[in-house]
Amino acid sequence: MLKRNRLFGPKTRVTFALPVDQPLGTVSVVGDFNDWLPGRHELLRRRNGTRTVSVILPPGAHRFRYLATGGVWFDDESADHVDERGSVLHL
Repeated sequence: MLKRNRLFGPKTRVTFALPVDQPLGTVSVVGDFNDWLPGRHELLRRRNGTRTVSVILPPGAHRFRYLATGGVWFDDESADHVDERGSVLHL
């Protein structure tokens, strides 16, 4: 699930969230905004059991995927577009 909050100026805070029922070990969001580096934006478990991380992004299209423990890649179906190369946000 994705949550978008416009900030002052052209930037947007995007919160990447995974539901409680996904037992995937450690999960990072990786994409063109962090040079596809695993671990840079790790989703942290919250009190309600969900896992989230927020990233401030400029306007434009941003491609990303999630990477879980064991090299498991998956996409976010709530993204604006999903194809064979991953999920895409349009800000």
